[in-house]
Amino acid sequence: MIAYPHIDPEIVRIGPLALRWYGLMYLLGFGASYLLVGKRISGSGGRVGGTAVPAEFLSSFYTWLILGLVIGARLGYVLFYDLMEYLRHPAEIFAVWHGGMSFHGGLIGAVAAGILCCRRFGVDPWRMADLVTATAPIGLGLGRLGNFINGELFGRVTDVPWAMVFPAGGPLPRHPSQLYEFLLEGVALFSLLWFLRDRMGRPGRSTALFLVLYGSFRIFVEFFRQPDPQLGFIAGPFTMGQLLSTAMIAAGVVLFVLRRNRRANRPV
Repeated sequence: MIAYPHIDPEIVRIGPLALRWYGLMYLLGFGASYLLVGKRISGSGGRVGGTAVPAEFLSSFYTWLILGLVIGARLGYVLFYDLMEYLRHPAEIFAVWHGGMSFHGGLIGAVAAGILCCRRFGVDPWRMADLVTATAPIGLGLGRLGNFINGELFGRVTDVPWAMVFPAGGPLPRHPSQLYEFLLEGVALFSLLWFLRDRMGRPGRSTALFLVLYGSFRIFVEFFRQPDPQLGFIAGPFTMGQLLSTAMIAAGVVLFVLRRNRRANRPV
């Protein structure tokens, strides 16, 4: 067994305001994505596909993306993970500081916001989706490190040599499933998507691959992760995260088939 490294979730506190590792991780993830996507667009002469984009497009796009992600993640958690409780206490829906965010809901919200922003600026949403999803695993991986520091979303009880006792998980050793997700949904997913970013043919196929790979990694890790206490197992040994990820994989496969390589790939 390995000792859990107790790290204060708060980096610094000034009065009622606190900078937390979890929030910083997501800021770093969005910042890295913004810089990498901006660099690729600049390297193509300020164009996305055949469209020249205005200077303010990228900052507007990421603002929309972050808002869509946060709203979608919160509503997704409410709908997918604890609907009856929030119906009894509707004011809690807005209490995001109490925790409760859904990746799958955040993905839906980010997609909707991204499409609306692309339409406003006349930019191909498929090409932007490919650019962003190639960098999204950076934020996903860093977010899992934030979960690990918070001691939340820990794994199931186990006797593997690298098991840890999490403060909120009782006295028994558990899988550090947050680190599994960091390695798969962060490091491995980014490495694969970045390597294949210009090798997928028609725009949209890289996004489809992201959906399939993330869904597959998430389903695998969920077998080691402790299910949400208010839900437990949904269908036999399967969790809500696995069911949502199965739908995600199906959507990715359909998208990959529909986005057939009908024309030569064009940079960015």
